[in-house]
Amino acid sequence: MTTTIAATTDEAVAGVEDGSTVLVGGFGLAGMPFDLIDALIRQGAGDLTIVSNNAGNGDVGLAALLKAGRVRKVICSFPRQSDSYVFDDLYRAGRVELEVVPQGTLAERMRAAGAGVGAFYSPVGVGTPLAEGKETREIDGRVHVLEFPIQGDVALISAHRADTRGNLVYRKTARNFGPVMATAATAVIAQVTEIVQAGGIDPETVVTPGIFVDRLVRAEARRLTVEGAR
Repeated sequence: MTTTIAATTDEAVAGVEDGSTVLVGGFGLAGMPFDLIDALIRQGAGDLTIVSNNAGNGDVGLAALLKAGRVRKVICSFPRQSDSYVFDDLYRAGRVELEVVPQGTLAERMRAAGAGVGAFYSPVGVGTPLAEGKETREIDGRVHVLEFPIQGDVALISAHRADTRGNLVYRKTARNFGPVMATAATAVIAQVTEIVQAGGIDPETVVTPGIFVDRLVRAEARRLTVEGAR
């Protein structure tokens, strides 16, 4: 498989369909693919299911996508922060659905999709509303709940540097969910701040191999704080 280098972010997200499940990287603002999300808003796809750690911050990135009315459902671990007012308003008005998934389970459900694992048992959430209606099984004297993979139609991720073959290197905590999401989606679109020629990245530092990356686009790094996002 060859990674396509898009000339613009609009070109990178072309073809995302209505009703898609979109995995969006980032932990709060760290590692969020802002430029790809902005392009997706311009592209117009709607009725989306968004899988992310958070449900948006301030008015930018994922929050902007929610505000544009493009999201039908959010699957995340932390739907409420001090600046998640866009999601809060939509959820209270019944305009967006929510599925809360514990953070480790969220990562493992995507990892399972990437690894081809059909389902797995986890003790996390047992005895809470998160386990209601799910199959349980006692393993080594402890009750576990059955969890299923989360497979994305598209993953939007942000990395620090790439080469022309799509190999990705991340920067510090901006790495977060990007690597696991890159394995769990049919189409993976990555924005990076720099693209170098093949061989320009030490193979020992590559986190996401280019075989997982379908489209690549260069975008300027954004340095946002929670205050700056509001």
